[in-house]
Amino acid sequence: MLDDAKLNTALENVRRAGVPGLFAEVRDNDQVWQGAAGVADVTTGRPVTADMRHRVGSITKTFTAAAVLQQVESGQIGLDAPIGRYLPKLVPGERGDAITVRMLINHTSGLAEYLPYAYSSFRAFPALADTGPQSMDDHRFTRFDPIELIGLGVAAPAAGTPGGTPGLYSNTNYLLLAQLLEQVTGTTAEKCITQNVIERAGLSDTAFPDEPQMSGPHSRIYEAWFGMIDPPRDYSVYDMSYAGPSASLTSTVADLNRFYGLLLAGEIVNQSSLEQMRRTVQVISQEGKLIEYGLGLYPMEGPDGGIFWGHGGTVWGGGALSMTSADGKRQMSVAVNVQRWNKLDSMGRPQPHPIDDALAALYRVAMQR
Repeated sequence: MLDDAKLNTALENVRRAGVPGLFAEVRDNDQVWQGAAGVADVTTGRPVTADMRHRVGSITKTFTAAAVLQQVESGQIGLDAPIGRYLPKLVPGERGDAITVRMLINHTSGLAEYLPYAYSSFRAFPALADTGPQSMDDHRFTRFDPIELIGLGVAAPAAGTPGGTPGLYSNTNYLLLAQLLEQVTGTTAEKCITQNVIERAGLSDTAFPDEPQMSGPHSRIYEAWFGMIDPPRDYSVYDMSYAGPSASLTSTVADLNRFYGLLLAGEIVNQSSLEQMRRTVQVISQEGKLIEYGLGLYPMEGPDGGIFWGHGGTVWGGGALSMTSADGKRQMSVAVNVQRWNKLDSMGRPQPHPIDDALAALYRVAMQR
């Protein structure tokens, strides 16, 4: 049963902790709670609403993984086939022979993250102390070529050996998966995912953006960049080609819950594929944490000890998390309109912030069975 009062209080506590605005949907069987707190625009005071569209970042990876597994089911892709069989020019030689499609999906390919090389004036995690916001401003309207981005990741020093664990979370993997989808389907990854995953799931408010501006009702999103941007800066208008099918989807909390509910019910991919998605390995996240990661999904323990499956995601200024219980009965999707609120210590490590505790408390209430 859902406790509306506790959910509303927990949501409001996140706003009080420092998030300008956030919204969420929690489902328990046929019960649905939606809530919103704070503002969508800090200048005008326009309030957030629970039906707003939002950039959901790496939640996109679940959609991309599902599209690849559909092609595995149809025999067009071998899950444990070398990527060099399909994309020999992008991952040539011995690496192309050693890295499998599965390793790309679960981040054990050993391929480095391309992002710090694309945004050359700052470095990625974990060297946070050396970062700066200037590149984000410089690249607001840059149209990145995915082949060039992949080339940066492949040419960079290897982050590990193919199949070795822990793996390293890398967007290079998912840009390669997008090229793989294009190779075997003859259409763009965005069209393939839209037709075979988004439309199949009946998601009316989920789409890949084709311009820097978002469409439909949405909140502005604000980047704090570890306290280096104070007050946080508006990055609502941004060309998402730097992420592509690894992290560029826009969606709503209702659509996310619908998608993960259908996915975990075996209605997007079959049960055999779903079992593969839930086979996890250890991966080092972009924040430098050791996590369990499957094929575009990762687990999260609920307050009652039950396991939830889903994904989180961030973009410059926005973040989201969507989790569904293993039996599909309890679901939670939350979106926030600020990112990287934690300041850094002298070693470049993010420091605790009240927002962290408030969000954790919200998740506990939302996942309480």
